[in-house]
Amino acid sequence: MGKSLLLVAFLLIFISIHSFTVQAADDDKPKASDADATNYNVLTPEPETGRHRAFCKSKGACNYKVLTCPAECPERKPKKNKKQKGCFINCGSKCEATCKWRRARCNGYGSLCYDPRFVGGDGVMFYFHGGKGRNFALVSDTNLQINAHFIGNRPTGRSRDYTWVQAVSVMFDTHTLIISAKKVSQWDDSVDVLLVKWDNEEVTVPFDGDSEWKTNTGVREVVVERTDDTNTVKVSVGGLVEIDMKAVPVTKEDDKAHNYQLPANDAFAHFELQFKFSNLSDKVDGILGKTYQPGYVSPVKRGVAMPMMGGEDKYEIPSLTSTTCNDCIFHKQSADVFADV
Repeated sequence: MGKSLLLVAFLLIFISIHSFTVQAADDDKPKASDADATNYNVLTPEPETGRHRAFCKSKGACNYKVLTCPAECPERKPKKNKKQKGCFINCGSKCEATCKWRRARCNGYGSLCYDPRFVGGDGVMFYFHGGKGRNFALVSDTNLQINAHFIGNRPTGRSRDYTWVQAVSVMFDTHTLIISAKKVSQWDDSVDVLLVKWDNEEVTVPFDGDSEWKTNTGVREVVVERTDDTNTVKVSVGGLVEIDMKAVPVTKEDDKAHNYQLPANDAFAHFELQFKFSNLSDKVDGILGKTYQPGYVSPVKRGVAMPMMGGEDKYEIPSLTSTTCNDCIFHKQSADVFADV
C-alpha cells in the first residue's frame, strides 16, 4: 500500500513538472501579431497547378511554413476582380490561405457606402450626413488619422444635403496618402477616375504587371494595388490599416428612387469603402473609429429605416489633410523623430 502511494505521488510530481515545462516552452514561443499576417515571401507558383504560394516568416505556429492558395482561387491578385475571388494568405495566428472577394462589402464591418451609410466595428449600421464641401474625421487615433471629403446636393425644399464621400486622406507618422475620385459629367466604368497623391505629389498606379504602386518609408510599407481593371484599389499601410475602395457613380435609378435631383452634368463619383484596422488604441475616435472602442454602445435608434449618428461638431475639420477637430487625438510626427530609423 505504501509503495502504491509513493508511486502515485511520484507520477503526480512528474506530470506537474512535465506540464510546467511544456507551458514554459509554450510561453517562450514567439507569438503571432497582426503585422505577421503579411510577413511572408512570395514563392514561384506550383509548377503543376500554377497556384500561388508563400513562405511565412512570421512568429508563432506559422513560422517557416509554406502556404498554398486553394484551387478555387489560385492567384493572389486576379485581374478580373468582379468574376474571381483572390487568394488571401495570412501568416499570422490564422495561418491559412483563403478565398475572398477583393472589394468593399457594404454590409460588412467597417464599411462606408452610399449616402453615406456606415457599419461600425460593433456591427451597428448608421447614417452620417455631414454636408457638401465639408470634411470630417472618420478615424483619429494616436498613430493614425483618416479623413473624408463630402460632396453633395441640396434639392429645392430640402433642409439638408444629400452627401457622398469623394476623397479620403490617410495620415500616419510623417506621411499623407490621398485617394480621390475625379469629377466626371457622365460615368463610363472603362475610364479610370482615381487620383492618388503621396505627400502631395501625384503618383501613378500602373494597370499592368503587379498593378500596384508601393513605397517603403523605413517604418512601414505602403501599397496601392488595383483590384479590378479600373476604379477599384486596395490600400495597405503596414501595421495600421487596409482599405478596399471602389469609385462608383450615383446611378439614374438611385437619383429617381431617392429624389436626389442631381444636375445632369455631374455623375457624383464617390467611394464605397471597407476598412480593416490593426493595433487601434482604446482611445480611438472619429465617426467610424469610436465604434471600435472597447465597451462602445451605439447611441443610434435601432429598428428605424435611417438610424442617424450625430457628431458634426465633434469631427468636422477645416481641410482634408487637417488633424484638428474637437475630438481628434492624432498629432502628426515630426520628420526628426524618424531621422535615424
